[in-house]
Amino acid sequence: MNTTAAKPVHLAVYDTLADWETGHAAVQLARTGHEIRTVGPSTAPVRSAGGLRIQPDLALADLRPEDSALLILPGADLWDTSGDLAPFARTARTFLGAGTPVAAICGATAGLAREGLLDDRDHTSAVSFYLAATGYAGGGRYVEADAVTDGDLITAGPTEPVAFAREILRLLGVYEGEVLDAWYRLFHDSDPAAYGVLEKAGAL
Repeated sequence: MNTTAAKPVHLAVYDTLADWETGHAAVQLARTGHEIRTVGPSTAPVRSAGGLRIQPDLALADLRPEDSALLILPGADLWDTSGDLAPFARTARTFLGAGTPVAAICGATAGLAREGLLDDRDHTSAVSFYLAATGYAGGGRYVEADAVTDGDLITAGPTEPVAFAREILRLLGVYEGEVLDAWYRLFHDSDPAAYGVLEKAGAL
């Protein structure tokens, strides 16, 4: 298990963000030594779909891929109702071009589709026709799965926050093998047999 990280993980925050989609990933990363820094359109407070007021640590304009271990993009109503979050998709392009991973869930996958980032990568989302509505050219790479990792890109649908977290933990080397499987079974399936594996590995 990797318990330290030289670079922080950056979690995008913006108005209407879906609170439930990144909680498992953020908590587990923080508990295993990863610094989590929030990135907003600016440093002005934003408000989540659940009404939580969040003060971003830094503005998107100040984020550089070389300073980050991973950029996490949660879903939000704004991905589909305006172009306000397009700069985050453009930043994802910069990250992937620099070899820095990106993880997108729910509406953020549509943002990446509009940016052309899913045309040549395996990916998933809520449903295939949701992404098809963006007019993107990547329909042939759509995978019916809870979460998909293709190289440095992770995608997932809105009902799969645990699978999304699993792929993030795998990509960053936080857990692997039997321990990663047990973590997923515990939080996704409520499997009591997973406790013993995680206790033995010091992962609780």
